[in-house]
Amino acid sequence: MSKESILVVEDEEKILRLLEIELEYEGYELGKATNGIDALEAYLSKKWDLILLDVMLPGMSGIELLRRIRLKDSLIPVILLTAKDSIEDKVSGLDLGANDYITKPFRMEELLARIRAVLRIKQVATSSVFGDDEWLHAGDLKVNEKTREVIRQESDIDLTPKEYDLLLYLLKNKRQVLDREQILEAVWGYDYDGETKIVDVYIRYLRKKVDANYDHALIHTVRGVGYVLKDAT
Repeated sequence: MSKESILVVEDEEKILRLLEIELEYEGYELGKATNGIDALEAYLSKKWDLILLDVMLPGMSGIELLRRIRLKDSLIPVILLTAKDSIEDKVSGLDLGANDYITKPFRMEELLARIRAVLRIKQVATSSVFGDDEWLHAGDLKVNEKTREVIRQESDIDLTPKEYDLLLYLLKNKRQVLDREQILEAVWGYDYDGETKIVDVYIRYLRKKVDANYDHALIHTVRGVGYVLKDAT
């Protein structure tokens, strides 16, 4: 089995060296870049399994690099490394399709857990048993797990990677009431230290795209419990 490959984009030498040691010890194949321009070239030169991307970079910011990556590839997982108080960067990164972020200074154990979680979700998505012509349905919504197409009433819906993961989980558990902890574990892959509000935030994002412009809602709130996706009745 070939090693999973990670492109690390980080301009702080000590952090880059620490990441290099730890990730190679964990068995990952590593690529490195210390500025945005070199990182873009490295991204284009090889098919990577994941990108670990610092936001503050010389040459080209991590946010701009992420934007350019997403124009070419909506699937490659990206984890952002952000400063503690950079709320705008975190929001911008998630809006542009970052799969996750971790705040500096970080614990290596937590970063490794997040990397494993994101790669695990990617593996599940790409190892779908559904054929090209097979779809998951809920009412007039359909999702092709292999192509990642999301369509409602014949209109394409453009989702970020995390929004797609959330919708797919709800759809695969159609008509089941799911609490926030279940959703966190399944979609984010690890415990957010009780920060279940992120589920509510992403449900709101998803509703704006999947439900807001249609006659009936598919995603429903179960007060005091969580959420459920079900066909219109």
